[in-house]
Amino acid sequence: MTIIPAIDIIDGKCVRLTKGDYAQKTIYNEDPLEAALQFEGAGLKRLHLVDLDGAKAGDVKNWKVLEKIAVKTKLAIDFSGGISTQKNLEITFNSGSAYASIGSMAVKDEFTFSGWLMAFGAERFIIGADVKDGKVVIKGWTESTPLTVFELIEKYKLKGVRQFFCTDVNKDGLLEGPATLLYKKIMNEHPSIDLIASGGIATIKELDELREAGCTGAIIGKAIYENRISLADLSKYL
Repeated sequence: MTIIPAIDIIDGKCVRLTKGDYAQKTIYNEDPLEAALQFEGAGLKRLHLVDLDGAKAGDVKNWKVLEKIAVKTKLAIDFSGGISTQKNLEITFNSGSAYASIGSMAVKDEFTFSGWLMAFGAERFIIGADVKDGKVVIKGWTESTPLTVFELIEKYKLKGVRQFFCTDVNKDGLLEGPATLLYKKIMNEHPSIDLIASGGIATIKELDELREAGCTGAIIGKAIYENRISLADLSKYL
């Protein structure tokens, strides 16, 4: 299982939200590059970089942070937040992102997003399914939809997307455990995908349970920043 540390950005700073609430914000580092260098120094290979300003605005805002980390590290970055136009997408890739993580566009504009898959290659995209009370939410977790995560995965699996990450918004930032049962259900229905767990992870034991559930990756943020899981603890997954 691949460990993917998360850096969420507001105003160019490394932050974490609780349950997706922008009013419940904690700043962990004034310089996201510093955090990224620590992750790389510990042997981690991936980074989940979220532009929360962009997600809220529907337009990429913190691409300079992406560019800086891409230039200064060798981390394979997946970038998300505000990718709503082809220009946004080109900025994301030109700034050094290995993957574009797409949530809102995949739900709201299937026609345009399907065009991106054909133009840039489905292997360069990760579908981000943020779930609240069983339904997919979009626009920085501020807008509900009638779509289930199972329906979203089925739609884009058929279009060649292999990587999906799923966050239970009700668990995110609480350090009360991930949505392991949900991930088991997803893997039972879609055993061929690469499923990346996200939200609520607080212990190494939970990571082992996620691996047993079939997850091929896990995004970890707050647990690292609050020393629930040390970078040294993660060495068993390298």
